[in-house]
Amino acid sequence: MNSDATSNRGDGAEATDSADAPISHAKTRGRRSLLRAALAGSAVLGGGLAIGAFPADAEPVSSKTRATPSLSAATRTRPSTPEEALTELSKGNRRWRTFHQRHPDEDAALRKALTTGQEPFALILGCIDSRVPPELVFDQGLGDLMTVRSAGEVLDESVFGSVKYGVLELDIPLVMVLGHQSCGAVKAAVAADQTGEELPSHIQYIADEIAPAIDHSVDGDARIAATIDANVRLVRSKLTADSDIAAKLKADEVAVVGARYDLTTQRVHLLK
Repeated sequence: MNSDATSNRGDGAEATDSADAPISHAKTRGRRSLLRAALAGSAVLGGGLAIGAFPADAEPVSSKTRATPSLSAATRTRPSTPEEALTELSKGNRRWRTFHQRHPDEDAALRKALTTGQEPFALILGCIDSRVPPELVFDQGLGDLMTVRSAGEVLDESVFGSVKYGVLELDIPLVMVLGHQSCGAVKAAVAADQTGEELPSHIQYIADEIAPAIDHSVDGDARIAATIDANVRLVRSKLTADSDIAAKLKADEVAVVGARYDLTTQRVHLLK
């Protein structure tokens, strides 16, 4: 993997105004106002921790890709290995953040072909945040990605089962746990941990699932930034510990990686 030269900015270095002050700096408030502020995920300045970049991240974007019409599956080589899938996601993310999107796999022939089956090449387990739709972030189209989304990438039985369906039944070669900068679910979990306030029942479940990943070695916004990455690693470890997925990993039939999307740069970083 290539390494980014990005400095360790983190959410701890986010510039905020008084209207969008981080929760950790906010005054004590009722549980619903606290929750609303945390889940709002206000726009911020600053990226995340400096970590590994995608393998194709340094590739130049050809001018020929600008304003390219929607590409058909017939014109693409579909990834069949974890390495190929990761490279395709890397290229797609670069197109996205440099405004060279191709919007592939949307034509009439492809739509008709997909009525008889699907062969997604990657499964993205991401957050429900409206600013991080995987098909856009990775510039992919119909039938390319299987997406499973829950607040803070939390694994419950349904989410876990959905991931395993993609791996075991559809033989998807790559699973990516995708966290993101300024995650509202993580902010809510950190705030609840600090104040001891109880969130509404089902939302408290999300906070409880994220709680083991909270990094108490740092404070303020740095805690949120560190917990976002730690939570991705925690979810990834739960997936790889599953016996069925572990068997696929051992046979090199699937890879499970962790990553973080930075809202300010639109770049996806791989987490070690």
